[in-house]
Order: sequence, then C-alpha cells, then structure tokens
Amino acid sequence: MASTKLVTKNRKAFHDYHIIERYEAGMELKGTEVKSLRQGKCNLKDSFARVQEGEIVLHGMHISPYEQGNIYNHDPERPRRLLLHKREIRLLNAEVSQKGMTLVPLSIYFKRGIAKVELALAKGKAEYDKRDTLKQKEESREMERALKSVGRF
Repeated sequence: MASTKLVTKNRKAFHDYHIIERYEAGMELKGTEVKSLRQGKCNLKDSFARVQEGEIVLHGMHISPYEQGNIYNHDPERPRRLLLHKREIRLLNAEVSQKGMTLVPLSIYFKRGIAKVELALAKGKAEYDKRDTLKQKEESREMERALKSVGRF
C-alpha cells in the first residue's frame, strides 16, 4: 500500500453535495506551493474545478505563501491545472455539461511524495436534503452515546 499523508479535507463538500464519483488527479504546482502544502497551509473551502480548453482547472483553492519563500512566492488564489488522462477529462466534461453536476475537490494529500487532489463529480443538495443529512448524523451520534452508556454497567 502506498503511503499517503493527508494535507486537508473539504468537509463542507459532503454537506453541500451528493458525491457521485471520485477521481484522483495530480496538480501542477510551483516550488514554494509544494513546501507550503507540506506544512498543511491549504484551504479547499468554496473551491471548485472547471473544464477549460480541454484541461481541468481548480479555482478558489487557497495555498498560503511559504514563509521563507520571499520573492519566489506565488499568488495564493491562482487557478491550478489538474493532471488527468484525456479520456477522463472528456468523460468529466460530458458529465458536468449535464444540469446540476459540478466538480468539487474533496481532499489534498501526498502519495509517494507527489501532491494529489481527490476530485468528486457531485450534484448540489437541496436545503431539505442538508437538513435530512444533519438529522441522520445526530441520530447516529445519539445511538452511539446510548450504546456507550449501556456498556458501562
């Protein structure tokens, strides 16, 4: 099994979207961005991917400037190209062109020393779906608490 080190997770994506399918993609990064990622200074909140001119580009991801990077630092919010096979890009483009489908990054991690992003094909949840999800989560927590308290006696 390949060693993986999780950098960040997009928890809001699981709340806001129904995850349909997941993909692993590489990222085209500059030198100081990799160092900043290794320190865990990344935020995926409100980020999304879009197919542009036959490439998938990640928008809205914030990678904080590297502290020792001085003049070599890059724009923290710049769009970053994702690396996928052409057939995967064509497939995702066809799926995203359907109504309500979008590409959302779920997590960023290092796999064998290379930065990867877990990308999800997702459909937006309606407000009542979000409430149902929260209700189910709360019920499962209460069930766990009840089982723990019964096990103590």
